[in-house]
Amino acid sequence: MTRLTGYMIIMALVTYAIRAIPMLFFRKKIESPFIQSFLYYVPYAVLGAMTFPAIFTSGNALIPSCIGCIAAIILAYREKSLLTVALAASFFVFVSSLFF
Repeated sequence: MTRLTGYMIIMALVTYAIRAIPMLFFRKKIESPFIQSFLYYVPYAVLGAMTFPAIFTSGNALIPSCIGCIAAIILAYREKSLLTVALAASFFVFVSSLFF
């Protein structure tokens, strides 16, 4: 067995365990509104925690990244579609990287 195959098996087991362990411990329906709301927002928090650092570290220029992030926040606040926000943020990063 190669090292890559071993890594893939370990990743598959960890991914399965993350999904299987809660089902073993929580057999009945969760009725607490606090825990339900907490679990509802976990995916959004994790996505934000993974995305925000990547915004500022993916390119080698901090100022264009900040400009794109600000543009995305403004457009998202104005309830524009996800595609519009992503395209506009990318556009602002591209144009500002030409100047900075």
